[in-house]
Amino acid sequence: MKTFMKTMALAGLLALAAGSASAAVSVTWVHPENFHDLPFPTWERKEMLDQIADHFKKLGENLPPGQDLRIEITDFDPAGRLIPSIRLGRDLRVLSGRADWPRMELNYAVEQNGQVLKSGQAQLQDMNYQQTYNHYFDSEPLRYEKQMIDDWFGKTIAPVRKR
Repeated sequence: MKTFMKTMALAGLLALAAGSASAAVSVTWVHPENFHDLPFPTWERKEMLDQIADHFKKLGENLPPGQDLRIEITDFDPAGRLIPSIRLGRDLRVLSGRADWPRMELNYAVEQNGQVLKSGQAQLQDMNYQQTYNHYFDSEPLRYEKQMIDDWFGKTIAPVRKR
């Protein structure tokens, strides 16, 4: 019985150590009230920004153990334009493929043990968002923005593993 308890205690400590070695990703929004083409209702705006933050956190799983990523988004303009729609009860996002491509400005820092390994500013945009391959389904919310972020993350921060 004592051996079993020691084994379980050791397994618990190893699990805690493995959990602390995983990457932490923090995303902050700088004056999101000034961002372009976000939904007017507060809950819809929060939902959209949360989806982008969650996507960065998911990409953080590609970082080597012990590395952390800090993202500070200073501007965000999703693909398309919002058209008010009384009949639908929500605004309608129309994608024309013209001058309505997704874009984002951010500051980033990759840290390990309190030291900055890599940092900088980035201006992400995908002017050909409707003409290039996108591995997200058509039904995926913010699929063009997520693809744009994936491309930047894979080139700048860490290679993205296939899902």
